[in-house]
Amino acid sequence: QVQVVESGGGLVQPGGSLRLSCAASGSIYSVTSMGWYRQAPGNQRELVARITSGGSTNYADSVKGRFTISRDNAKNTVFLQMNSLKPEDTGVYYCKAVVTPTTADWASPYWGQGTQVTVSS
Repeated sequence: QVQVVESGGGLVQPGGSLRLSCAASGSIYSVTSMGWYRQAPGNQRELVARITSGGSTNYADSVKGRFTISRDNAKNTVFLQMNSLKPEDTGVYYCKAVVTPTTADWASPYWGQGTQVTVSS
């Protein structure tokens, strides 16, 4: 089995910073891409940032220049540094890891349970 666990959410004032962490663990053969998605109340889940095992990244236009995604391949861990936070960044942030488990020959997406980020004064 594969587990994906996020941490680091919370309440922050506009203009503040937060750092999210996500670790994939279990019966893992390899992890290709890892990424962060968010879902605000009444909205669909949307991509925030994604990083491949080779370090290629892509970001939603709304977070470019403010958020930075990074990864520790040895620990199957991904981080999201969020600066200059705005109220519209509020939502539940989910981590997704695309994993080939040791029990299969193909990769599948695995999701974490989500962590709440609230930006409010």
